[in-house]
Amino acid sequence: MMMVMTVMAEDLHLFSSYGKYRVLSNDFLDRSCAGDRTGRQWMHWKIMRAGIRFAALPVAMLVLCLAGAAQYSDRDSSGAPKTSAHAPPPEARIDINHASVGELMRAPGMARPWAERIVRFRPYRTKQDLVDRGIVTSAVYDRIKDFIIAHREKQ
Repeated sequence: MMMVMTVMAEDLHLFSSYGKYRVLSNDFLDRSCAGDRTGRQWMHWKIMRAGIRFAALPVAMLVLCLAGAAQYSDRDSSGAPKTSAHAPPPEARIDINHASVGELMRAPGMARPWAERIVRFRPYRTKQDLVDRGIVTSAVYDRIKDFIIAHREKQ
């Protein structure tokens, strides 16, 4: 990332200093084109086009680097789901695949209609299925996620 920014800064410096050296480039064009006005304009256009092309490469590299960094910025490196500090241990959590409506109501933030929907649309592979399948809203899920668990049937 720093290398891309360094190249961009150097490129912008070269591009901005082009005006300082325009006299030298005009002398070069005068000698190389031998007074041919259209040839001189063509060479001048080629030099400008090369400068723009040279400036586009670091900009494209910067965009790719930023896109790559943004893609992985929200990833959890530990792989474990985040739970709050006051969450009960997994043994004390309410199993959404086997609990009754009354047992589900013990979870803080749970309302009876949500508990009835959880019972009605069983079974669940994970507790995230509640949101993925539209059983509860994400706001309700955020309130109850630390107090529930989804045990699978033993085969």
